[in-house]
Amino acid sequence: MPPNADTSILRNRIATKVNAPTDLIDNDAATQSSLRSLKGLKGTEVAIDGVIYDIADFVHPGGEVIKFFGGNDVTVQYKMIHPYHTGKHLEKMKMVGKVVDYVPEYKFDTPFEREIKSEVFKIVRRGREFGTTGYFFRAFCYIAFFFFMQYTFATSTTFFDFNNWYESGVFIAVAFGVAQAFIGLNVQHDANHGAVSKRPWINDLLGFGTDLIGSNKWNWMAQHWTHHAYTNHSEKDPDSFSSEPMFAFNDYPIGHPKRKWHHKFQGVYFLFMLGMYWTSTVLNPQVMDLRQRGAQYVGIQMENDFIVKRRKYAIALRAMYIFLNIYSPFANNGLSWATFGIIMLMGVSESLTLSVLFSLSHNFVHSDRDPTAEFKKTGETICWFKSQVETSSTYGGAIAGYLSGGLNFQVEHHLFPRMSSAWYPYIAPKVREICKKHGVNYVYYPWIHQNLFSTFTYMHKAGTGANWELKPLSGRA
Repeated sequence: MPPNADTSILRNRIATKVNAPTDLIDNDAATQSSLRSLKGLKGTEVAIDGVIYDIADFVHPGGEVIKFFGGNDVTVQYKMIHPYHTGKHLEKMKMVGKVVDYVPEYKFDTPFEREIKSEVFKIVRRGREFGTTGYFFRAFCYIAFFFFMQYTFATSTTFFDFNNWYESGVFIAVAFGVAQAFIGLNVQHDANHGAVSKRPWINDLLGFGTDLIGSNKWNWMAQHWTHHAYTNHSEKDPDSFSSEPMFAFNDYPIGHPKRKWHHKFQGVYFLFMLGMYWTSTVLNPQVMDLRQRGAQYVGIQMENDFIVKRRKYAIALRAMYIFLNIYSPFANNGLSWATFGIIMLMGVSESLTLSVLFSLSHNFVHSDRDPTAEFKKTGETICWFKSQVETSSTYGGAIAGYLSGGLNFQVEHHLFPRMSSAWYPYIAPKVREICKKHGVNYVYYPWIHQNLFSTFTYMHKAGTGANWELKPLSGRA
């Protein structure tokens, strides 16, 4: 769970606060009256590059999802999911003011970004970046597998009294857990990135796969899109601290207050804790108010009308999931510890399939754990595209992509999050080539076990503080 935050910590960290830039202030009375702080944004407003836009009546081509972000600075989110856009596109929205306390940490339109976009868009032409025929075929297979196993798990009376091995509770639980994970990896992930189809309703519909596997579409989007915008940022990436204080993904300096004594052993119990992902998700009370605490902790506001109106649907979907996958097994197989064990086995199977693959993505030896370090030292903004490459890793190839929903191509996914995962095997060679040309560190593991070993090594060193110890006779850390 995210660390508890007191009122002094719960501030808007999405932008660094400084004195109002002089270029935002003029003598026009209307402009003066519309100068506001980020905290002053209304639920129907967003800020991009320090400019406030009213989106209440804006007809967004990607659907109403834009209103999900009302009340927030969305500069990075906007630019990462609209790689083709220029300033002309922003003119379609109603400008209502300017922000006086916004200073970016990241910069865009760098030579590296321009070349990588230019070359990748030669491979995947504009308008073709969505799901391919192959993607939809795989999605259909995973969805069919899921619903078959969902029906079997919810209606089976043979957990302990079976004639064939495939009727046993153990087999059904493991198969259903993996089926749910495949929905999370291959269906809802692309959909909630808006990458399945140019038709918003298809993305919305498939995005509810998140709720079918025990999580929640809107809470997932709040955390995951923030994670994409600020990958490995120790103060702004919810994924980087969501597991604290049980274990730490961030490699905190020795003596840091967030470093705990038991982190020294996290390399041992890390895998066990990942197995509890399903339990912590299904029983998470945040579904009641749709205030995802990790995103809220870093300053994302979640009180706009779009979110408030969807709370009842989130609660209903969670109640349905609990009825089908917790109440029904007990009703059909008896209220016993044995039935409880089968339910937990299902949850662990889903958890490990999902969370192990997710944990590989940004937690490995030599990953950039402080992408904005230079900004903190000099105030010089960081190339966002470069930071996405150097905080992510890629392993395997197309086959691994078919099973993991393309999430083995994490570098490519973080560079182009609104591109369907079906395209990542095609653009990966070109991405590596351009990274090498620009001196950007691209981490690739030919096999998944190599990435897994690197992740466990990193987790052990992050827990013990080994990366901060002085090397003998060198005076260097």
